[in-house]
Amino acid sequence: MKQVHIATFGCQMNERDSQTMARVMNGCDYRITERMEQADLILINTCSIRRKAEEKTYSLLGRLKDLKNRNPGLVIGVGGCVAQQEGPRLLERVPHLDLVFGTRMIHQLPALIEEVRSGKNRLSRIEMVQGELYVRDLLMAPGCSPGLKASVTIMQGCNNYCAYCVVPYVRGPEESRGSREILAEVEALAAEGVQEILLLGQNVNSYGLNREGELTFAGLLDLLEKVPGLERIRFTTSHPKDLSPELMGCFGRIANLCEHIHLPVQAGSNSVLERMNRGYTRQDYLKKIDQLKARCPGIAITSDFIVGFPSETEADFEETMDLVKAVQFDDIFSFKYSNRPQTPASNFPDQVAEEEKGRRLMELQTYQKKVTLSKHQTLVGTIQQVWVEGNSKKSPQDRMGRTRTNKIVNFPGPPDLLGKTVPVRIEKAYINSLKGVVV
Repeated sequence: MKQVHIATFGCQMNERDSQTMARVMNGCDYRITERMEQADLILINTCSIRRKAEEKTYSLLGRLKDLKNRNPGLVIGVGGCVAQQEGPRLLERVPHLDLVFGTRMIHQLPALIEEVRSGKNRLSRIEMVQGELYVRDLLMAPGCSPGLKASVTIMQGCNNYCAYCVVPYVRGPEESRGSREILAEVEALAAEGVQEILLLGQNVNSYGLNREGELTFAGLLDLLEKVPGLERIRFTTSHPKDLSPELMGCFGRIANLCEHIHLPVQAGSNSVLERMNRGYTRQDYLKKIDQLKARCPGIAITSDFIVGFPSETEADFEETMDLVKAVQFDDIFSFKYSNRPQTPASNFPDQVAEEEKGRRLMELQTYQKKVTLSKHQTLVGTIQQVWVEGNSKKSPQDRMGRTRTNKIVNFPGPPDLLGKTVPVRIEKAYINSLKGVVV
């Protein structure tokens, strides 16, 4: 049996795609290996949303040159967003690269790899396959046991065209899968022992809106609530402009929907939001935050921020800080703006200096760390229901799980707790996790 190594850069959507690649190649007698030097095939699943992730791709490709020289039979392939963005230019830039495949070509991997091996051809295939064919093909591919938690793609692509974002260009337009097909996949996963599902899409809030006669996202959640054995449902990512009252009402009403939402705001200044083409104002966002908290007290809210967007003034940044202080997010992901190919913002004037971006990012992150730690400290002494999903990274004697609000909790306990929900008294609070004991 041949061996394949899959390196993944980027978001949860990319992680899901890498899992699918593994399933597809497993069906072609490839076994996953963590050691690149043992691999007959190396696949790099790339991300181009931020420059740093793209730079990691080229760094890894550079390191693979010596491995290819030592093993000429090794096939190296690059997929994901950088592949879709660059296409054949990647083959010109990296002479030891064999295959470039786009974001909607995963289902054709076995045939493409066979063509590379048999004809010694270097290939670039970045066609945008429309419809559900490629998803359906992947579901039919044999795979390994999914474990206790799994991701399910409910839609692909994006129609929002935010000024800074490459996703619509590398992932294509929005397409929702059929709800009955999604239900069948979730039921099959639950039957195999999966207890937690993460529903994935570039904008899950607009699920079904581009498919005549289909359920809304709230309707899909209602459908999945009834799946036997499904303990928890999570989803990402939500666009604020499409967060409906119907969807907000699902929190606290649907028993297995976890009380956590990731709602990227990106900036707190209306002028910046308008230049970003986000489709909402800060007032719109804050109103929806208030509605979420009113419908589901105790809901955890996380967000994304970009600092240093072109023409962002110090006053604009202060408005962002003001919004952060008003909402009191449980946590945030924050980044310095970086120009991305094809996006309108890459041609905007008044680019902010890197030093100023760094200062603003540091101020934002420093404040948020204090808020996150403070929120965690309020949980000390409380008893939290923790679903145990694995072993702690810090100690083999400890288990790791999450609260329904997505807080990581480490605690001592036997291995047979995996897959169970246990009451844990929180004893210590850290910025990134909690420490406790089973009651």
